[in-house]
Amino acid sequence: MKTLIVAFTLATAAWINASAQPGIVNTNIDMQAYLKVAQEAATHRETHRLAESEFIRLSREPGTIVLDARSREMFEQLHVKGAVNLSFPDINVDSLAKRLPNKGQRILIYCNNNFRNEPRAFATKSASASLNLSTYIALYSYGYTNVYELGPLLDVDTTTIEFERMPAQATSQSNK
Repeated sequence: MKTLIVAFTLATAAWINASAQPGIVNTNIDMQAYLKVAQEAATHRETHRLAESEFIRLSREPGTIVLDARSREMFEQLHVKGAVNLSFPDINVDSLAKRLPNKGQRILIYCNNNFRNEPRAFATKSASASLNLSTYIALYSYGYTNVYELGPLLDVDTTTIEFERMPAQATSQSNK
């Protein structure tokens, strides 16, 4: 699997270089660095995926943050009990410094593709576009290496992971 990922990354990088338009420069966008970090994160992630019981156990340990990177709207509908929300588009230097100031703190992540039978709150994404993947890579690229991902696909009706909804009043106020 690693060989396939490395080969894909190198082929993609070569294609990008060959198809790049000369003279279009933006030092705030670096595809080569992204692909390199994505490969490093993929290797790191192999040992940072959790079964349901381990996710629950670690989530209960002091100092652990359960991070939900879905939209605020989806988070308010249903989320893992105790999770904090930082929507993926809002992940940046400042928001991470404010919400997750300790890069060594344990962070557990999950996404839509971890749960079934709740199509509104956990709408299935394409497997290659799973929010877990982009969130893991983003956090890794910002220096967060104590990140663990919920691995399996679980049924919301039978999982032992506890969920909560935002109170209706909080939901209606956030929509104003």
